[in-house]
Amino acid sequence: MAILKLYKLVIRLPDESTPLQIRNNPRFYPYFKDCVGALDGTHIRASVPPNIQGRFRSRKGGTTQNVLAAITFDLKFTYVLAGWEGSAHDSRILTDALTHPRGFRIPEGKYYLADAGYGI
Repeated sequence: MAILKLYKLVIRLPDESTPLQIRNNPRFYPYFKDCVGALDGTHIRASVPPNIQGRFRSRKGGTTQNVLAAITFDLKFTYVLAGWEGSAHDSRILTDALTHPRGFRIPEGKYYLADAGYGI
């Protein structure tokens, strides 16, 4: 709930222009010119009722929520999706974010850097 209350203060919609950090660095430009940020999941400890603890048990043993976050290159959040069980796979959470009516959007012709947990 806290993230929802802070949404307007900490969440910024992505800018579709090439970030300065890429545009001004010959090591990165033109290879990452269409990249608008990075995304990954993180596990946040959760206290849940005993009858649903199994779903929230992460692969490391604790009860957690798997939280998806997308950021820009200047470390500003553009999207956060909290509440998924710790046992949920990253690709499942991304699929949910992309199919939600007001969910995560990737601008046409752009992409986010992510690890192998997020299929192409």
